[in-house]
Amino acid sequence: MKQTFTVTGMTCGHCEKSVKQAILALDTQAQVVIDRSQNRVEVDSEVARAEIAEAIAEEGYAVSS
Repeated sequence: MKQTFTVTGMTCGHCEKSVKQAILALDTQAQVVIDRSQNRVEVDSEVARAEIAEAIAEEGYAVSS
């Protein structure tokens, strides 16, 4: 299922990589598209929205719907 998150605080490629790795740690098959200029992270995964948001937040980024 496709889900979109607004993630603030991503300022560089390393930030994007950290967010992507956190999501892939939950679901290695997840499809992740990040557009840091729009503060948007799109995830296609069967993992619950709350779990993905928590994984992103644990990396130090603010997550909203």
